[in-house]
Amino acid sequence: MTDWQTVTEMLTSPLMQRALIAAALVGLAAPVIGTYLVQRRLALLGDGVGHVALTGVAAGWLVGNAMALTPHDVLAIPGAIVAAVVGAILIEVVRARGRTSGDVALALLFYGGIAGGVLLIGIAGGTNANLMAYLFGSISTVSVSDLWLIVGMGVGVLVVGLGLRTALFAVCQDEDFARSTGLPVRALNLTIAVVAALTVTVSMRVVGLLLVSAVMIVPVAVAQLVASSFGRTMAVAMGVGVVVCVTGLVITYIRPLAPGAMIVVLAIALYAVTAALRPVVARVRGRAATAHRDPHPDLPDDVVLTKEGS
Repeated sequence: MTDWQTVTEMLTSPLMQRALIAAALVGLAAPVIGTYLVQRRLALLGDGVGHVALTGVAAGWLVGNAMALTPHDVLAIPGAIVAAVVGAILIEVVRARGRTSGDVALALLFYGGIAGGVLLIGIAGGTNANLMAYLFGSISTVSVSDLWLIVGMGVGVLVVGLGLRTALFAVCQDEDFARSTGLPVRALNLTIAVVAALTVTVSMRVVGLLLVSAVMIVPVAVAQLVASSFGRTMAVAMGVGVVVCVTGLVITYIRPLAPGAMIVVLAIALYAVTAALRPVVARVRGRAATAHRDPHPDLPDDVVLTKEGS
């Protein structure tokens, strides 16, 4: 089979069409909320929420099994959404009241979420294969109903993340200053937490609950190496997210590799290459700026360069 036939077959496959749309949307939406989390130094919040979402997946599975629904995991994603939102709000409340530090609250979510999820899936009759599909992603299982749910939540994340960008940035940068300007800081903090939870559930099918935080954070880390402002960082991160998600998915269509792991490895490799090239680019730009810099801009030039023949 030629390369063109492979591409044609990939683009005409309904399964790959759904997978590519889901991957592109996740790559676009996840870095948006990741930019706010990095700004607030809560880069691991997505990881903690992902662990809690596993408990929601298992609880949905258990309820679907008890109600004899087919398939038994039909309520897995709704369960994950509820658990992730509750977990994100809980950690925000704990952080805001200051009764315990943010990293301790995250640790409680990590351990409680993963343990509860494993126990409930075992009780519901799930297998290790089912568990691995949710932990590390299984984009080949994206159904039409899953795709509509991903599209709806992804659009919601983009609308909130981009529409409230100024207010959310102010809260992430300096809560006291934002409060002094009259912004509803508590409501905006809860908004960030809820949108982060929705982003985790949107990304769950593509990269898995254990790797979802990487798609939210690593593109932002790459963007911070080349962008100098908050808006540009978010824009570059969204571009990087789409490129690594779609490229990783295409590679795993050609080679039998895990899509979620491939996407994360590509993102980290891109970060390493960008970090390695950054000093070289900065040195070249510095030399160019020095060569064209006028040491006495306030004095008229005593030599005027003209083109030959003019």
